[in-house]
Amino acid sequence: MSLEQLYWALLAGALVLLAGVVGTRVARGAGLPSLLLFLALGVVLGEDGLGIDFDDAELARNLGTTALAVILVEGGLTTKWSDVRKLVAPAGILATVGIGISLVVTAAGAHFLLGFDWQLALLLGAIVSSTDSAAVFSVLRVLPLPRRVAGLLEAESGFNDAPTVILVLLFSVTPLVFSPGHVVASLGYQLGVGTLLGLGVGFLGAVVLPRIALPASGLYPLASFGLGFVAFAGSGAVHASGFIAAYLCGVVLANSGLPHRSATRSFAEGLAWLAQIGLFVLLGLLVTPSSLTVEIIPALVVGLVLLLLARPLAVVLSLIWFRVPLREQAFLSWAGLRGAVPIVLATFPVVQGVPNSQRLLDIVFVLVMVFTVVQGPSLRPLARWLGILPREATREVQVEAAPLDVLDAELLSMSVPPDSAMHAVTVRELRLPEPGVVTLIIRDRHTFVPSPETGIETGDELFIVTTVAQRQATENRLRAVSRRGRLAHWFGERGDPA
Repeated sequence: MSLEQLYWALLAGALVLLAGVVGTRVARGAGLPSLLLFLALGVVLGEDGLGIDFDDAELARNLGTTALAVILVEGGLTTKWSDVRKLVAPAGILATVGIGISLVVTAAGAHFLLGFDWQLALLLGAIVSSTDSAAVFSVLRVLPLPRRVAGLLEAESGFNDAPTVILVLLFSVTPLVFSPGHVVASLGYQLGVGTLLGLGVGFLGAVVLPRIALPASGLYPLASFGLGFVAFAGSGAVHASGFIAAYLCGVVLANSGLPHRSATRSFAEGLAWLAQIGLFVLLGLLVTPSSLTVEIIPALVVGLVLLLLARPLAVVLSLIWFRVPLREQAFLSWAGLRGAVPIVLATFPVVQGVPNSQRLLDIVFVLVMVFTVVQGPSLRPLARWLGILPREATREVQVEAAPLDVLDAELLSMSVPPDSAMHAVTVRELRLPEPGVVTLIIRDRHTFVPSPETGIETGDELFIVTTVAQRQATENRLRAVSRRGRLAHWFGERGDPA
């Protein structure tokens, strides 16, 4: 490649990147995962659009696997252990037993309804059974869901990539020889060793990083990501699951009091967005739109079996012992979003030369596109209809501010909902647990710093600074006042989450 060609390639890449960045705002406003925009952009750039001919499935698989590792490290680095600590067991069951149930039901539907041979049906069931971490993280983090629901979905999406990849690789062997004992042994080894390596590298980094003085604060985010990839690549080198290792390493590092926590989180988010944009555009380039139309009916049939039967059955049977309310189970069933992961996984059998695997890739691509359009925008209305969207929800605001790191503090925001009993309550009467303080109010698009005697009004957006230790007590107090007013304590209202 000449220097001039390099300039043109960099220019094209930068324009695609900027188009993707701007487009995320449009996608988020519509309640859609940004992956749809990036996939569409790749299709437009492809051979049926602007004419870029790309059909290297092996390169797409390798780059896609690397991008998924970046996304999972970011997912771990932005996961709060306090949010998922009590959810590890149900999330683990959903990510293993739930995957198995969904796989069997979906494969049976593909075999008996569409006439697929069992190898292709099992591959299709395995590929589409896992929820996608990128899609889940991008959509659910803009919804103020109860911590249990959001934490369960995020933990599941972080855990279930690993067993899904293992199953897809096992079913991609030609001729297929299915041995339940071999499947269980392979899953046990890869998940067990990957978990140990991920936790081990994470704890090692948590011990070492705070004790060394790096010459620049920007090196701490790089070191955190470097550790995540050590866990990922090290696990892969010993034929264990790099995906589970990368995610768990990120979780350990994020919750160990690393220096420059906010900068690390922001860096991780930016790198994950870059990985998503590149990954989705690449996958969009890989498919040929003219060959997708004949797979619309098969994709709709498989998607409906998955959405209306396989996923609900997997959720109900996996969570039967965990006393999860039925309305939350209904939301979890519908919110099992698919995204880049199934499309990347669909390249594995193509590389392995499985018969009809190119058709499998086209079906998965259509399924992801169609059902993301259906599920994404419906999540907020469904959550409201099921009554699991809290009216008094607070949201954490990510800021890059060293003082907050020093104080181990967090910035929260809360919108005062209609008919809230917080209306006309003064800032002083909130009596937030110390050292919590309302630092700013946005009212009618105007911002001001409140005094202790400032009255709060319906529609206000409150910004509250509190410490990590007092966050839960602060949220409880805000909910209590929103429900019963300034005398909430005397009415026995403690602001417990609904």
